[in-house]
Amino acid sequence: MSHYPRRILLAVTGLSPQIVTETLYALAQHPTQPFVPTEVHLITTREGAERARLALLSDEPGWFPRLCRDYRLPAIAFDESRIHVLRDGAGDELDDIRSHAENRQAADFITETVRDLTCDPGSALHVSIAGGRKTMGFYLGYALSLFGRGQDSLSHVLVSEPFESSWDFFYPTPYSRVITTRDNKLADTAEASVSLAEIPFVSLRHGLPEHLLTGRASYTEAVAAVSKTLGPPSLALDLPGRRILAGGEALRLPPAELALLAVFARRAGAGEPSLPAPPKDAPDEASAALYRQELRRISGADADLGPTEKTLAKGMDGDYFSTHLAKLRRLLKQGLGAAAKPYLIDDGACTPRRYRLALPAEAVRFGCLELNSLAGGENQ
Repeated sequence: MSHYPRRILLAVTGLSPQIVTETLYALAQHPTQPFVPTEVHLITTREGAERARLALLSDEPGWFPRLCRDYRLPAIAFDESRIHVLRDGAGDELDDIRSHAENRQAADFITETVRDLTCDPGSALHVSIAGGRKTMGFYLGYALSLFGRGQDSLSHVLVSEPFESSWDFFYPTPYSRVITTRDNKLADTAEASVSLAEIPFVSLRHGLPEHLLTGRASYTEAVAAVSKTLGPPSLALDLPGRRILAGGEALRLPPAELALLAVFARRAGAGEPSLPAPPKDAPDEASAALYRQELRRISGADADLGPTEKTLAKGMDGDYFSTHLAKLRRLLKQGLGAAAKPYLIDDGACTPRRYRLALPAEAVRFGCLELNSLAGGENQ
């Protein structure tokens, strides 16, 4: 992680901004794998942001720059612009998370922040879930599981007694500093111990479609997208509507690629065997006939298929087949991400290659897709 040019610490806090300095200290002073962030980001409430500004970023006490001076850390970008305050549906800053709606808004806000910070391949993200409400920590950890990569990490900070939950404690100082602890006793911060409990997480990023990785992503959408990769496959084809519903995700497909998918979906639904690819230099009339039949169902009996009919006049050759197969695979992967795998036409991975859609017959259906079936939206 330490060799990445952009190294990010992301934490959630409530009324205890100490989480930031405690975690930074533990990361920088790690005995075997020190990690010094190049920037720090904080997700918190309105009051949490004010506490962080006054305790960490002010001239006095200014615990963040003081920590950096005490341990001679390099410049770390952390200012008010990197304190992200949770907001409600009207855009107003939240003081707390009390209602169902505020929980949903917090989940979406945290998920979008993590998605944004993991977009840069040159970054490594360390997430601390030690602060804030338990729901905030849960959403942050789950968001990292959804979008996290191999170089990202997750932790909870551990502070020794009697310094834990003490307002005057921010990190172990390299000099003597006596404070009053929460039980009204005196203790020297030079004697404190702070460490990180690293939390392994399962990365589910590969299960997200491209539009959620590169565009705005709500918590609900991301969870639903990953869930589709784990559930049983199902494929519905609406040929006149030129769209499919694959594992609950709606996609529009061009007629040429939809027709190719329909040929193999119909065979899968009927339990028919795989097909050989048309020879490269010897057009195959049987393949062309199946393909034209599906194109007619898509375009209508009276549609002008002149250019296609001319191309396929002597049959379908290997070039035509492989070109449209490659485009179909690309469109499915773009729209479905890792969930596309069951819906990709399989070449058998051996020679001679034989192609099929490896779905059980009961997973395939043809018919009109009602608009309410597309509640998750369509990818164009």
